[in-house]
Amino acid sequence: MAKASSRHNHIRNDYRCSIEVNQTGKYCMRIRVQYPRHAWNLAVFFLASSFDRSMKKLEESLRFLQRNEEKLWFWGVDRSADIAFSAEFLKEAGLFLDRRVEFPRKSSSLALEPERDVPAFVLGPVRRGLAESVEYGRVRLAGD
Repeated sequence: MAKASSRHNHIRNDYRCSIEVNQTGKYCMRIRVQYPRHAWNLAVFFLASSFDRSMKKLEESLRFLQRNEEKLWFWGVDRSADIAFSAEFLKEAGLFLDRRVEFPRKSSSLALEPERDVPAFVLGPVRRGLAESVEYGRVRLAGD
């Protein structure tokens, strides 16, 4: 039994997060998840009115995506004919399917064991990385 648990320690869900300010001034947070247990990916996004609100919503979203991996996979991949259900399930959590192909180069990443809660200390570097990317985007826009 100990061998099985050590095997799970090597499996990590990989989250790539990016943030940008859209034309209306809202913060658009994009999240791409690679779930290795079922070898599938999920791309979602949400909008927030401020950077702080986007960070709070990011924490909630990561918690949701971590806790609901099996349900999301079942309805999103195994039952792909019923994609409307998974979209509704995500919408209840304030998330939307992100169908955009390209992902911003400036992003932050974190890896978490499946079905584990997101430790608060892990989000510190992600928050700093996302703050830097928003500031970089503003400077670049101002310089154009």
